[in-house]
Parts: sequence; structure tokens; C-alpha cells
Amino acid sequence: MKVGIISFAHMHAAAYARGLQQLEDVEIAGIFDENKERGEKFAGIFATTYYADITELLNRDIDAVIVTSENARHKEHVIAAAKAGKHVLCEKPIATDIGDAQEMIRACRENGVILQTAFPVRFNSAVIRAKQMIAEGKLGTILAIKGTNRGRNPGGWFADPALSGGGAVIDHTVHVVDLMRWFMSAEVKEVYAEIDSRLSDTPIDDCGILTMEFDNGAFATLDCSWSRNKQYPTWGDVTLDIVGSLGTLTIDAFRQRLHVYTDTSGYRHHFWGDDMDAGLIRDFVQTVREGKEEASITGEDGLRAVEVALAAYESARIKKPVALR
Repeated sequence: MKVGIISFAHMHAAAYARGLQQLEDVEIAGIFDENKERGEKFAGIFATTYYADITELLNRDIDAVIVTSENARHKEHVIAAAKAGKHVLCEKPIATDIGDAQEMIRACRENGVILQTAFPVRFNSAVIRAKQMIAEGKLGTILAIKGTNRGRNPGGWFADPALSGGGAVIDHTVHVVDLMRWFMSAEVKEVYAEIDSRLSDTPIDDCGILTMEFDNGAFATLDCSWSRNKQYPTWGDVTLDIVGSLGTLTIDAFRQRLHVYTDTSGYRHHFWGDDMDAGLIRDFVQTVREGKEEASITGEDGLRAVEVALAAYESARIKKPVALR
């Protein structure tokens, strides 16, 4: 199976490339990047060919592409891949505009290719087990969920709304909203959010608290802030406290780590757990190889998550709840 990578603008691109290298009979068949220096650098690292023109990559005999460009460029890259008949794994958020996301989904459907949204946290062991327990009814009816996805301001284009679509809210809301939807098979029907810029040197939203009501009656809160400083031992977290009618469950997706203290080097943390990015790549490759009609995490899943993030921005602007459906 031959896979191309469209842009290394996003930090996850290298992890996805390593995930491809771990799989048998999978070849990274080429890299397109508008940034020639960056593209040539990663083509060298992953022993493949750099293409300065996306059409040259898409004209190759490849099966699929991974789109890890800036958020605002997802649409053009996904639609180009779809028209070339290539299956697509697209980095989150799937788009910065609802209409763009809908066009991407439609283009992939019309051209008979898979569109998968990159939500790797679904491949964390604790998250998978929680999904199983909820499906088995062990928590009863889900009443409420408190979530966090706190991290650092990545800087660069992430802090440029023209390329990113926003700051922490669009960057970090989508992961946890996807998990909440997945756990409950329910949709967010109303969002209230308070958003501000308090922690960064750049004028971008870096802190936000969302309150959401789902169409199954559950409500949820989410802290999606870029609130981790440079000295914090990990880049961030994904946590969920789930309250059910029969019990409660706490998830810490990045708890698989050791705290190491020495006389010479002081403190450091050592992560030993799941490679979620590799799990996502395995799933995507398997979906394509088996000729499945739909991805396990669809373009519609990406659309629903970004709808919530964009509704949060609107709520913060008008200082009122925003209804989604």
C-alpha cells in the first residue's frame, strides 16, 4: 500500500509518518509541502521523494494520503485528493468553516473515497475501555461529563487565525467533544462558552470553558485552554470525569507515565503507554486495505466536533448560549 503525505505543517505529521513505517507492506510514496525546505527535510528523514507540486504527488500510483497542512488549507488538499481518487486521513479540526467541511465530505463521497478524521485519542486503552463499559451499561444512564484538554500554545501558524481558524478553542475542543459524542451516541444541541486571551504574548484565544447540553439530556463542561507553561512536564492532558446513574468513571488518557527523580538531572517524566497516533494510522490503513465503505471516524464526526467549537466562539461573542439543533 502506498501513502502520500500532504504537508508537514502540523506537528502530528512526523508521528503519522513513523506510524506508516511501522506497518508491513506500507510505503511512504512521497511528500508534498509548499515549504520546500521543510518538505525536503522530512523527505530525507523518511527516505521518500519530495514534490513541490501537489498534482505530481496525486498523479502517482498511490492509494491514500494523509493531510496535515494548516487547518485553513485542509479543504483544498482534501478535495484535490478526492478528485484524484485517493482515500484521505485529515488532521483535526477537519476545517475552519462548516461549509468547507461539508464540501470536503461531499467531494469524498462523490469520488468514492474514504474521508477519516484524525482523532487519535480514540485509540487510547483507557478510552477504549471506558467506551466498552458505557456500552455494557455499567454506568447506567450518562448524566454529566467534565472534560479537560489543556496544553501549550504551539505558536507559529497555530496562533494565526487566518490559517488555524482560532486558538485553543478550535484546537482542543474537537478531541474531547468527539469522545463525548462517541461515548453517548448523542449530539450537542446547545453550547455556552467563555473565551479569552490571558496566557499568551499573541492576541489569540488561549483559554476557554465550554458548557454543553446533549440531545440525550446529559450536560458537559470542557476546559480547552492552552494553560500549560513551558516548564510543565507534559504538553497537556485529556481527562474525563463521567457521572452515570449507576456509577462514576474517571479517565486520564496520559496517565501511562513514570515520574523519575535523580540527584543529577532533577525531575523528568517518562511516558511508556499507548502510541495513539500509530493506532490511528493502523486503523486507517486497515480501512483502506479492506475496502470498507466508511471510516471508523468519519468526516461527519469531524464536522460535528468543529460545529461545537465554532458555536463556542459565537456564544462567547454574543454572551449567550447557541443552539446547534
